Amino acid sequence: MKRRYFLSNDLDDLDRCQAELMDAGLATPQIHVLSHDEAGIAARPHLTPVEAVLKKDVVHGTEVGAVIGVAGAALVLAAAWFTGVTASVGWVPFIFLAIIVLGFCTWEGGLFGIQETHKEFARFGNELERGNHVFFVDVTAGEEALLNQVMDGHPHVWQAGEGSGTPELVVHAHKKFNSAMETLP
Repeated sequence: MKRRYFLSNDLDDLDRCQAELMDAGLATPQIHVLSHDEAGIAARPHLTPVEAVLKKDVVHGTEVGAVIGVAGAALVLAAAWFTGVTASVGWVPFIFLAIIVLGFCTWEGGLFGIQETHKEFARFGNELERGNHVFFVDVTAGEEALLNQVMDGHPHVWQAGEGSGTPELVVHAHKKFNSAMETLP
C-alpha cells in the first residue's frame, strides 16, 4: 500500500473528506488525521486520530534496540565460548545473561524511541506548528483513482507527499476485527 499525505487548516473539510472516502469504500484503518488540535478531531464524527503511541518512534526505537541486544547477546555467548569458562560453570548463566542483555537493550531502545517524533511525521512538524492538520490515506493501486477523485473536490486540502503505508494484510485484519466487534452484542 502507498500512503498519501495531505495538508489542510480546516478540520471540517477533512471530516467531509473522510466521510466521502468511507462512503466510496475505504475503511477507517486506512484514513487518519495528525494534528495538535486533539479536541477538534474528537469533536468531528468521522475523523480518525493517530494513536498517541504511533506519534512517537517507539516501534523503530525498539527494533534498533533489539538489533543491538542481539549483538550484545551474541557477544556474551561468544565471550563465554572463547574463554572456556562454560566448562566449569556451564552455559545456563551465560544464556540467562544473554537474554537479559537482549531484553534490556530492546527496552532501552523503546524508551529512546518514545522521546522522538515518528520518523514519518517529523517532516510535518513546521506545518503542525502553523496550525495545519496532516490527513493521510493508505491506498492500494486500485484505490488511487478513487482517492484522487474525492480529493479533487476539496480545493482547501493540498497534497503533501507520499510514503510507505500500512501493509495491506494489517489493514485487512483490522477491517475483519472491526467487523467481528460490531456483531457482538
